[in-house]
Amino acid sequence: MNQTSMVRTEKYAVAFPRRGSILDANELNAVCDLLADNAPLSAGEWRDRFEEKFRQHIGSRYALSVTSGTTALEIGIRLLDLRPGDEVIATCQTFQASIQPLLDLGVRVRFCDIDAETANIDPDAIAGLITPDTKALILVHYGGNPADMDQICTIAHQHGLLVLEDCAHAIGASYRGRKPGSLGDIGCFSFHTSKNITTLGEGGMITFDRDEWAERADRIRSNEVDAVLGPPGTALGLPPSALPWMKFADAAYRHSYTQILGSGTNAVLCEPACVAGIVQLDKLDGFLARRRMIAARLDEVLTAHPGLVRLPAVDPRDEHAYHLYTFFVRAGEEARYRLIRALDEQGVEVQLRYFPLHLTPEWQSRGHRPGECPMAERLWFSEHMNLPCHPSLSDDQVELMCAALEHSLSQLR
Repeated sequence: MNQTSMVRTEKYAVAFPRRGSILDANELNAVCDLLADNAPLSAGEWRDRFEEKFRQHIGSRYALSVTSGTTALEIGIRLLDLRPGDEVIATCQTFQASIQPLLDLGVRVRFCDIDAETANIDPDAIAGLITPDTKALILVHYGGNPADMDQICTIAHQHGLLVLEDCAHAIGASYRGRKPGSLGDIGCFSFHTSKNITTLGEGGMITFDRDEWAERADRIRSNEVDAVLGPPGTALGLPPSALPWMKFADAAYRHSYTQILGSGTNAVLCEPACVAGIVQLDKLDGFLARRRMIAARLDEVLTAHPGLVRLPAVDPRDEHAYHLYTFFVRAGEEARYRLIRALDEQGVEVQLRYFPLHLTPEWQSRGHRPGECPMAERLWFSEHMNLPCHPSLSDDQVELMCAALEHSLSQLR
């Protein structure tokens, strides 16, 4: 089949979003008020307010904002204290940023296959991957559908493993009444322009409950050294009387380090982004309601064709955030290709997310090969599809997409 023949040159009538949420005068006015106030634009009071509001929304003890979801994952993985020779279990069905920092650490990644019903990490496959060297497990709540965290955390904690949740898709989801980001040991969120809420294009948040991680994460994001602290610094004697005017000199008198764990970086989320984040968080329920309405309408069309397609399983006790709307084509690769082509010709954009990570060049260079995660490979190469589902879609666009989907499915019979 000629995949290049599917590339469109005109705009889609129903496209995936350039923005996953809606920005309007509320964000604009909030940012303008901040700029007019002559307040600091970095590490100010609005960052504290945004973090507190997000912490309360998630139900975690701590929430620390950073410049991107990728940065949140980088710092979250730093907190796992992995060493060369350690092993990490990771889902293969996620964006590359979920585990890319592991390439720098000299650890072995053992990819876990996915559950065919949800595209989340398969809890039943985890135990067989655990060895004495396994230290952590990294998962994603695929598309915003929560993974089976009770089973996953029970297995992980029985073996002393830390659990890092990539919650980039899961803002607004809930699992048994609790929020992703409060279910494992560390949660990492993204506020990229495509996500369910955004902090002006980029941004992220790290959530956890451990007191000792709070100071470390704050030091890392604030361009300080990630270190094991010793007694107060004494080599320089008492602080000089000029210390209040010596910017950053106080650390030489306040701290001594018994071990350097790594360098810090500047990952402070700016104040305009935090102000916008507060407004976006207030809008989240409305965004979610719209996503769920669109998803329910698409469900109506797809469930009328059970022999051709199937929907992912969503536990009735949970709430899906529908960052992605996913379904699977039962009839196989050729039928999926025909369906994608038919929708494309009618102006409906289709995407496939995400390519199995164990088959990417960087992880193949570490010894990973086809056949390692057979379910993920089968679904991605033969069945997997994503359709637009975002709050900026109009009712007319939703109905156009549903009509195109109905027509295209009818042609497959």
